[in-house]
Amino acid sequence: MMRLSSLGAVVLATVMTASCGGGGGDTPGTTTGGGGVTMVELGRKLFFDTDLSNQGNQSCASCHDPATGFADPRVTASAPVSEGSVTGDFGDRNAPTAAYASFSPQFGVVAAADQTPETNSKYQGGQFLDGRAATLIEQAKGPFLNPVEMNNANEAEVVAKVQNAAYSADFITVFGANAFSDVTTAYNNIATAIAAFEESDEMNPFTSKFDAHLKGTYTLTASERRGKELFEDASVAKCANCHTIGTTPRESLFTNFRYYNIGTPSNPDNPANIANPGFVDQGLGASAAIDPADQAAERGKFKTPTLRNVELTAPYMHNGVYTTLEEVVLHYDIQVANEFITPEVNDPNIAAEMNAGTFVGLNLSDQDRTDLVNFMLTLTDGYL
Repeated sequence: MMRLSSLGAVVLATVMTASCGGGGGDTPGTTTGGGGVTMVELGRKLFFDTDLSNQGNQSCASCHDPATGFADPRVTASAPVSEGSVTGDFGDRNAPTAAYASFSPQFGVVAAADQTPETNSKYQGGQFLDGRAATLIEQAKGPFLNPVEMNNANEAEVVAKVQNAAYSADFITVFGANAFSDVTTAYNNIATAIAAFEESDEMNPFTSKFDAHLKGTYTLTASERRGKELFEDASVAKCANCHTIGTTPRESLFTNFRYYNIGTPSNPDNPANIANPGFVDQGLGASAAIDPADQAAERGKFKTPTLRNVELTAPYMHNGVYTTLEEVVLHYDIQVANEFITPEVNDPNIAAEMNAGTFVGLNLSDQDRTDLVNFMLTLTDGYL
């Protein structure tokens, strides 16, 4: 089964504007054509156009819906990965949020001196859970051609659909009279416009209670404050070691864009596991983006996701194995809540990813775990 090539996503809380957020790699600006149409506006139309899929039933927004934090509203605990344009075809990974993805730096090697003690990974940044797309533009090209996503036969098919769309004149306005004359260039420009929308304030609003707290316009409750303190404590809950927090909203992306193997157990409800009970997701270790010599060392590692809008993006982990944030916290405390996930189970993922038992629990109290969850609930955009 092929990888799910969607990013994955955060809540639509602001009116769409032409201004952009920050980003890494080759993400675009806000080019405005002679007719006044911005690239962001064009990208938004492309993002929500279901006609760009094989069956005319799936858009980027189908798996990255604003109402569910730009994640897939269709997934559940029993159906944890997205269904493609072709009925019955599924990927094998849970689509993460697409919001705030534009801030990820271009995929690359981390200097040895900058590697964190929690991992020996040599890599950071990029797009997708395994970093196989170096930049946001390269990521935007993937879902259109993925058989278990939008399932178009080739780039020319996608370009033809855009050329026949109601907004084709906007595409010409932004990219010029010859916008459709070369398939490769046109396809790259389709991805460029989508990336511009993904950089916009609509997908990166920074309007959560946490953001208001940093600005001094929201006071955390006692439980939220305790949760924040636990979250930031490098020797207790340790969350901010990877889900980093700064002093301003844009410095607080709740990810360091690094790759970790955190011992996520296999999910028996994942179609990949149903088809093959012994399925093990190699993560970064199987990515074509890395040096083949590094594959063994990077086995089972996935990019740290942002926790912004995490309240809206269940199920959790790369395979959707956890239903609630409480279960996620229990995972890090090695007190896993699902009956099929226990330390005694000979799960091939656990065996490889727990590094022969070196991963230790956090020993949090019930109140600690409640406070951590309450703090994470302050990360949902749309607070007024």
